[in-house]
Amino acid sequence: MGKAAIVILLALILVALVVLIVVLLRRRSGAPAQAPAPAVPRDPFAPEDQVAGDPRALKAGDMVEYLGTRYFVRGSLRLKEGGFTWSEHLLDADTIEGTKVWISVEEDPDLEVVWWTEHEIGDLRPGDRTVVVDGVEYRRDEHGTASYTSEGTTGVGVQGRVEYVDYEGPRGRYLSFEQYGGGQWEAGLGERVPAGSMTIYPGGS
Repeated sequence: MGKAAIVILLALILVALVVLIVVLLRRRSGAPAQAPAPAVPRDPFAPEDQVAGDPRALKAGDMVEYLGTRYFVRGSLRLKEGGFTWSEHLLDADTIEGTKVWISVEEDPDLEVVWWTEHEIGDLRPGDRTVVVDGVEYRRDEHGTASYTSEGTTGVGVQGRVEYVDYEGPRGRYLSFEQYGGGQWEAGLGERVPAGSMTIYPGGS
């Protein structure tokens, strides 16, 4: 091998070493890789990017789709007992002739949405410790009196008081008795609404 070839070879090796050193120095001087942020638990009913909508924001004029049927919210009750508040919403029940359909929304502390249908009270008594309806046994859970304000069409006054007796059954089933303003007792059967199974279409402000 001639001297010229040796010089060229040494020059190439030197260039390769310089390039390697530069690459290594750049890697070391770069910012350290950031560790991925830990996952934050999300509220399944959070209003942001929640396609189904937020039941806590329900109001008269909104539309609700549940089990393939759409209903308009005719009116809303805002209830308060001590420091505890919850809402009940009367739906347009044209598909169920003569039967009232309600949605209740409360946080105690987790968000719970229950779908209610009116039930003929018959000889049921809200004072009993247990009540059996259609073969399902319900156990008395709560009894109290709340104040309310009414929005839209609800069938009750603009404001007043309501006495209630709530019963809990198996697998997310409920029975509730309500008496508005000392009137007659009304009964309703409820089923818990799974998160994401109900779609809300806001009706505007």
